[in-house]
Amino acid sequence: MWEVREPIAEYKNLKASIAEYLAFERQSTEKHEYYRGEIFAMSGAGRTHNILFSNFFGALFTRLKGKPCRPFGPDMRLHIPENTLFTYPDIAVYCGEMKTMDEDNALNPVVIIEILSPSAKNYDRGEKFQLYRDIPSLKEYILVDSESVHIEVYRLNTSRHWELEEYKTVRDQLNIPSLQVIIPITEIYEGTRFLAQES
Repeated sequence: MWEVREPIAEYKNLKASIAEYLAFERQSTEKHEYYRGEIFAMSGAGRTHNILFSNFFGALFTRLKGKPCRPFGPDMRLHIPENTLFTYPDIAVYCGEMKTMDEDNALNPVVIIEILSPSAKNYDRGEKFQLYRDIPSLKEYILVDSESVHIEVYRLNTSRHWELEEYKTVRDQLNIPSLQVIIPITEIYEGTRFLAQES
């Protein structure tokens, strides 16, 4: 839901420690991403982006009730100790006990979902996915296009390789095996102009 911009002015030419970043973030009214000493401001998202988020989060929340997995939205910060990244996924699903660095930084998502924006989609598909792959618990990474009906799902197979499956029509049903959940694509894109166009 958040678009990464340039490093913020306060640390433009400086390397911030993790402690400095966390202190800065506690006082900030905006969200920031941290990676290897750099702090990046993150901007908000548009209407379609928010519709997709609400639909997907609601579908997951309903289907996971009574199960040991719980979805969290973009206010739950994720930390990856293996590469230093602190970030705010649109949706992250945690199963069993949530491991944390502290109360504000979760460590072990099973599924991460990002709603793609025009300015950040290359980052989400490329460098960010590469960083996410360092998460030992991660089994599925789902990218939802906000400009067309298109969902990409990267799944970790039994050989520990990532495989891609794509969903491109409203007749499809999104399968998330790691959560034992199936969601019709129409439910995710409900209320968007893309669904109306395909219908």
